Amino acid sequence: MLMNLEKSNWSEYKLPCPKCGGSDPVAMNENGSAKCFSCGTFFKDYKNPNGVTQITDHKPKETTFLNSYTGVYAELTDRGISEKTAKKYGVRIVYDNDGKIAKHIYPFYNGNEIVGAKTRLVEDKDFRFKGTYESTGLFGEQLFRNTGGKYLTITEGECDAMAVHEMMDSKWACVSIKRGAQAAVKDIRDSIEFVESFETIVLCFDNDKQGRKAARDVANIIKPGKVKILTLPTGYKDANAMLQQNKYSEFTKSWWEAKKFTPSGILELSSEKDKWIHREVKDSLAYPWEGLNKKLYGMRKSELVTISGGTGLGKSSFTRELSHYLIKNTEDNVGIIALEENWLKTADGIVSIEANDRLYLSEKREKYTDEELSALFDRVIQEGRVYIHSHLGVTNIDDIFSKLRYMIVGCQCEWVIIDHLHMLVNCLTESDERRGIDQLMNRLRSLVEETGVGMFLVAHLRRASGDRGHEQGVTVSLSHLKGSQGISQLSDSVIALERNQQAEDPEEANTTRIRVLKSRYTGDTGMACHLKYNLDTGRMHEVTGEETFDDITF
Repeated sequence: MLMNLEKSNWSEYKLPCPKCGGSDPVAMNENGSAKCFSCGTFFKDYKNPNGVTQITDHKPKETTFLNSYTGVYAELTDRGISEKTAKKYGVRIVYDNDGKIAKHIYPFYNGNEIVGAKTRLVEDKDFRFKGTYESTGLFGEQLFRNTGGKYLTITEGECDAMAVHEMMDSKWACVSIKRGAQAAVKDIRDSIEFVESFETIVLCFDNDKQGRKAARDVANIIKPGKVKILTLPTGYKDANAMLQQNKYSEFTKSWWEAKKFTPSGILELSSEKDKWIHREVKDSLAYPWEGLNKKLYGMRKSELVTISGGTGLGKSSFTRELSHYLIKNTEDNVGIIALEENWLKTADGIVSIEANDRLYLSEKREKYTDEELSALFDRVIQEGRVYIHSHLGVTNIDDIFSKLRYMIVGCQCEWVIIDHLHMLVNCLTESDERRGIDQLMNRLRSLVEETGVGMFLVAHLRRASGDRGHEQGVTVSLSHLKGSQGISQLSDSVIALERNQQAEDPEEANTTRIRVLKSRYTGDTGMACHLKYNLDTGRMHEVTGEETFDDITF
């Protein structure tokens, strides 16, 4: 009798159901009989005032998908899904003239109202959608809304959700995303309150590259600790494929063995082979000194490099050479935060490198005309590429980090030089210097990881023990970094400058040894090169062979 009713000619649609309270799931036949397609109740005489329920006429609302949401409830034989499950999820089918299933029709709800219908064309394996996804929940969400519970399984397709529901014996909530793997994150965001109302969310996406990526992307936006990612057995594309082959026990085993997703990035390594082989290559930019390149293989973005040395040993000269080199040899924007000098001094240092002259000295600068100075400035300080901190010193650490972030994100600086760490420490409220440095290094490291900027950080050394200090050429080690081991631990590379500035021999007094104390990229440490400072030009040039002072013992 039910099939005869379903094949009748409906005269009115989208009427309210007095049985389940739905606003529009009833269709009425020409003879007055009707059926609710939500709860399945059959009414012999829907409008009879003497019947169990009296109900007023209700005209169906015109919708763009009304003609699409037709069909009957029946077993999805092409998918192995029972009529009971299809009816629960509101999925209907349409037969062709030969009695074969031609279409599946999946409803989408805004609250308790159907506002959209997705039609799957069985033969073409294509989809059509009428209505709107606006404000709709996940497929099947209306069945489990406001229930919460222990487990929620989310699949990539509607038939997969129904398949999981059957294979798990209807124990827990099962839903699917609406628009496929490429829109999975948006679909979950739209229903995030519903999703996070469950204790554990099991993601059962398709067993392919796109499905695995979508599962990880979705897991990243859900509250940490809630998500497990199910890996289907080899040979099965999705949950519905396992249902069709009666692999109930195998699926259930995989479901219980789903691995908890951790935002820390712990991976099941065998699944990452393709990424391991086809990894993103980090581009390296050569340093201006060959000896340093042999140790470090150049400089890279997303790395934090610490430059250390005793007082007055050339750290500022070294970073000015780096600043000028980055400006002249890349098209990247460069940011400079020099806390021990005002912006004029910073600009002097960069333009002096371009001029091969010490323009920071008035006696040198007065030999140039305004036109010559302007030309030098324009050659190196290009519009929209160089950004510097405009104040001497710092009083508020959050203010400095705000400016630093603005340089990187707002001004798009891809290289930043900070001179120096211990000026930042001075404005911390933390009385423990070691703890304060740890906090700063963690914030700087996090900024590098978040933005991908290449960062150079100047750090001071603690006073050396014994009679000789760093100003007399003492060999530097990581233990000499002032304040905390966090400086070396969170840096990708540590470069030390050594020089005996008190040497009687002017060649020795003006030659700086460049030592690599740490290189996470290459692992190569030790003496890299020697840089000789030219008192006339203010430049540091690499020297080799007999020009160096390797044979001198300190």
